Amino acid sequence: MDRLIDAFLQDMELSGKSNTTALHYGYCLKNYAAYLDGRDPLHADKETLRGFIAYLKAQEKTTKTIENYFSVISSFYEYLVFEGKAAANPVIAVRKRYLRRYKDNDDGQARKLISVEDMSNLINSTLNVRDKAVITLLAKTGIRRNELVTLDVSDVDLIENAIRLKPTAKRTNRTVFFDDECAYLLRRWLKVREGSANPALFLNMEGERLNRSGVYNLVVEAARRAGLHNPESKRLEDHFSPHACRHWYCTHLFRAGMRREYIKELRGDSRKEAFDLYNHIDLKELKEAYLACIPQLGI
Repeated sequence: MDRLIDAFLQDMELSGKSNTTALHYGYCLKNYAAYLDGRDPLHADKETLRGFIAYLKAQEKTTKTIENYFSVISSFYEYLVFEGKAAANPVIAVRKRYLRRYKDNDDGQARKLISVEDMSNLINSTLNVRDKAVITLLAKTGIRRNELVTLDVSDVDLIENAIRLKPTAKRTNRTVFFDDECAYLLRRWLKVREGSANPALFLNMEGERLNRSGVYNLVVEAARRAGLHNPESKRLEDHFSPHACRHWYCTHLFRAGMRREYIKELRGDSRKEAFDLYNHIDLKELKEAYLACIPQLGI
């Protein structure tokens, strides 16, 4: 089971979870492994999980702590299902029957990860030029929502297909790249917004800078129309948000074979945590690796 846990924690890291969260998940899963005592987690069923509830209660864990454990384990099994190692998540039914219902902001649920084909359908089914450009930029660069809304037209280099992001508390200089598909849509959008004196890259209907809520709403609505977002569901894995684009970006770069340190650099991890790791990265090499790995969406 240790190999499965290690692979899951690595996947968490690539999807943007913090080190603190990963340590917490690892602790919970190690306790679950101790309970299984050599039994195969892929064969876990209702009896196994009911037994784990009793096991945790015997350790005098509170109800909230037990719910937290099952949140982590559910995320673990959703990962195994996605990887094709498990047929289904056995936690869902047990959790609904014996523990509190899913919360909308439950960190233990698997964040929505869609296929390259689904991302292509999402973007190509979006008719509004601005919205199409926003979603594509999120998916092709992995930037955060607050990073996108602070972009100005002058930050975008359509010759080098690169964006210099504004300084943050974590990073004072960060460059991300985009490919020709994204460049094509950015040029279309810039043509639409010609004549505006507002420096912002993306504008709302009133000609003002598009804000975080505007980005969220347009992404969620496009995903709902494409059948990728169910607003009625209480399960996080049934929802699609701007952050799901970042998760998609990191995961598919990794699966295409990109080196981990390159993904961390593009993702914008703090250099203070691992300066030596990033100090040698050449932007030309980084761009070449990006272009070799970023999925093409038929835009």
